[in-house]
Amino acid sequence: MIIPFILSVIAGGLFVFAVSYGWRFVSWVVHGLRHSWPTKFKPAEDPKDNHVQILVLGDIGRSPRMQYHALSIARHGKKVDIIALKETARHPDLIGNPNATLYALDPLPEWLAWNNLNFVIQIPGKVLYQFWTLFERMMYTAPAAEWIIIQNPPSIPTFHVALFVAWMRGSKVVIDWHNYGHTILAQKGKMYAPLVAMYRWYEFFFGRHLCNANLAVTEAMAKQLEGGKFKLGKPVYTLHDRPAAIFQPITSRKEREEVLMRIPETKDQAQDILDGNVRLIVSSTSWTPDEDFTILLSALVAYAGPREVDDESEPASPILAIITGKGPQRKLYMDKVKELTDSGRLPGVKIVSAWLSNRDYAQLLAAADLGISLHKSSSGVDLPMKVVDMFGAGLPVAAYSKFESFGELVKEGVNGCGFETDSGLNILLKRLLSADGAEELAKLKQGAIKEGSQRWDAEWDRVVAPIIGLGKE
Repeated sequence: MIIPFILSVIAGGLFVFAVSYGWRFVSWVVHGLRHSWPTKFKPAEDPKDNHVQILVLGDIGRSPRMQYHALSIARHGKKVDIIALKETARHPDLIGNPNATLYALDPLPEWLAWNNLNFVIQIPGKVLYQFWTLFERMMYTAPAAEWIIIQNPPSIPTFHVALFVAWMRGSKVVIDWHNYGHTILAQKGKMYAPLVAMYRWYEFFFGRHLCNANLAVTEAMAKQLEGGKFKLGKPVYTLHDRPAAIFQPITSRKEREEVLMRIPETKDQAQDILDGNVRLIVSSTSWTPDEDFTILLSALVAYAGPREVDDESEPASPILAIITGKGPQRKLYMDKVKELTDSGRLPGVKIVSAWLSNRDYAQLLAAADLGISLHKSSSGVDLPMKVVDMFGAGLPVAAYSKFESFGELVKEGVNGCGFETDSGLNILLKRLLSADGAEELAKLKQGAIKEGSQRWDAEWDRVVAPIIGLGKE
């Protein structure tokens, strides 16, 4: 009798508890489910109140083209939400802008960021962590967007997260193709080789199903995406990179002197640079494998090396070479610079690295004699943004030229010159930085100023504004 009695007491207690608190539990579950379902995009009464998302699975401070997208959208009075990592300073016009909001992605934890784990743990762990922070920001933190503009690469895990979020929240998608992720992966060595085919399949399978429209940085890339082996099946528009308003030529010696005296890397040699006794060259880089700095170092070693006995040309001018940017291979190359300098193989040449504010970087370009681009296109159809900025500042360029789309930006003998080897770059440096090359360099500078007069705002309004419904205002 005791057992049935105990069971009846327990049953009675559970019944009373269920009656008293069960509705609260059900209400809690329903509340949780309701709030776990993301809001969907609903057109606002005023179209300018509709949001546009800018998505970068990387540092927004080192993604100038995506920052320019955001500035253009905000300039039209529309709300723009940037979802990206916050590692370096953004464009100053984005900070405090009432139309622009940053929803920063969580950085990788140290145990993943250090890259000390086994390959089979490191890669999946990084992708899963990126997936979660990206999914949470896009689905729940940022407002539902009418349009999402995605930077590619990287494609993984961006594409499938964006595809699901766009479907759930009713957003339309534009992919901005800067390059191809699978061609960049192919440069990382044999360890990654088995993944290249998988990445390529992912990139174009999801690319076809994700987007409503596409942007390409060159005509050559647009042709590949529209036809041939890629065939995205959605409209592809060419949006050439153009310099932002912050990049302007320097028109007076006094202004150039003020810039050179203000920037620490040039201050000590400002007067020699102004007098032409030292030539200032600048190269900007993200210090990644698609830019081989051994070409520049080898060229400078040859430039500064002993002259041939029968060489009757003028002695090479001293050079101050400033390399701007941050990236994984910076220490590797700066250690090589120190080794070459200490061994006396760079007489008359000083190489320094710098990380500058947007303003100082733009003015350094305008104050320099020659810009150097070592960008080796992994796909053959992208273009280096750094050259666009150099032209905006009126700086002629010597650029690596062995890829298909090179001629879409650098016009040989008009705004710059191309090279394919370190010896080719050495010849260019000796020719353009000599007294005899002053006239040719001045001509290239005028060509750079002319090319740089084509600005981002006009290009964006022509190409992108009609796609996302802004048109001309």
